[in-house]
Amino acid sequence: MRYRIDPSLAKTLSFAAVHFTVAFTVGFLLTGSVLVGSLLALVEPLCNTVAYHFHEKLWARRTARTPATAA
Repeated sequence: MRYRIDPSLAKTLSFAAVHFTVAFTVGFLLTGSVLVGSLLALVEPLCNTVAYHFHEKLWARRTARTPATAA
């Protein structure tokens, strides 16, 4: 039996990978330090990724409650 990943979780993980890469690159380019770039790449995107996941869940719940309007 195959396990299916929740699409919002898959989207969150994809977002996290991009975010970690951008955070490291910016931190490294600004400081020239692999250590500082790595710390920035771990701390800031991790916080944003967790917040983004819950934001997506709340958004989906809100969308599901809102009745569709006729065009």
